[in-house]
Amino acid sequence: MITISVITVTWQAADVLQPTLDSVRGQTYSLVEHLIIDGASTDGTLKMAEDYQRDVQNSGSGHRVVISSEPDKGLYDAMNKGLSRATGDYVIFLNAGDRLADATTLEKVAQTAMAADDGMMPAVIYGFTDLIDSEGKCIGPRRLQPPAKLTWRSFRKGMLVCHQAFYARTDIARTIPYDTRFRYSADVDWCIRVMKEAERQSLPLTRIDSVVALFLEGGQTTKHHRDSLKERFRVMRSHYGLLTTTAMHAWFVCRSLFAKMKSAK
Repeated sequence: MITISVITVTWQAADVLQPTLDSVRGQTYSLVEHLIIDGASTDGTLKMAEDYQRDVQNSGSGHRVVISSEPDKGLYDAMNKGLSRATGDYVIFLNAGDRLADATTLEKVAQTAMAADDGMMPAVIYGFTDLIDSEGKCIGPRRLQPPAKLTWRSFRKGMLVCHQAFYARTDIARTIPYDTRFRYSADVDWCIRVMKEAERQSLPLTRIDSVVALFLEGGQTTKHHRDSLKERFRVMRSHYGLLTTTAMHAWFVCRSLFAKMKSAK
């Protein structure tokens, strides 16, 4: 049987955390470890997490909730703490405000993993993502869509798989910490490096043909869009080279301008 570690990093997240907790608690799959890595919040986040932990323990669902609250050096430092403490077979990062798509999401992931041939359990299981607003209403599908055949080279065209829809084998993920030199785009770099390791080990990347994540618009990347783009260029250049990265970013700009012109009509 496959155990899935869900890692939720929080800091002053009391206004958005509860729906995230509810989406994990409502999963039909029982072998779930939920790690809440808090950065010493003072706004009620910790109490909310502790109430959730108590409710889950009393529910008999089989889920395990582990809470840590201490100062950290930023988002990706906290994610690295989560990676080092995860004990499941697969790990997924579900930020405060984001949600699993429905009650059977983790069951689908586990079934996909267990259906693999012996010794060939996918290095990554990934799926589709829908965007939601602050009230949890669906805005529509994420613009970038995950391809049926994914490799580390696929991200030359952008982050085709949302971070919250990217389930990595923990034995691989734990050896590839997030690069804390980045503030906004270490998740892109991390996903690429995980997929490179999958190729090195000749392990498959397997798509689930359904929505597995609901992504809350308006996160740090959105709020710091320009800085995020600069960082992403550095990440892509390190993996794909300057010429390819420059050409792809020129195409991104043209695509964005065309979309704006089209919406203005």
